[in-house]
Amino acid sequence: MIRKSTLEMYEDIICTLTKNALTIDELAFECNTDCVLLQNRLDFLMTNRIVSIELDPENRAFFALTARGFSISKTVAITKRLKKLQTTPQASARALQVLPAFLQENEEPRNT
Repeated sequence: MIRKSTLEMYEDIICTLTKNALTIDELAFECNTDCVLLQNRLDFLMTNRIVSIELDPENRAFFALTARGFSISKTVAITKRLKKLQTTPQASARALQVLPAFLQENEEPRNT
């Protein structure tokens, strides 16, 4: 298995917390990582006011996105969508070459 980069880890954490607040164990499970490494990443995100920690009545710690974190998550989501829509010049050139041949094969004779 290829290890995720630090940036990919931050992206996973932010995208996972977009859905709802989670404990560190739940977040580690969702992000498929260990709690020690995750805690280091969360410390950085909390220092930069992207993630906050909230305590429930039973003193369990839940991690949640701040308003700044939600803004970043929206930017990440838009970037992912744009990346899916992006086409390379080579793919566009191939499509333009194939399209005329495809149209000629599928044309039906016209009755006039």
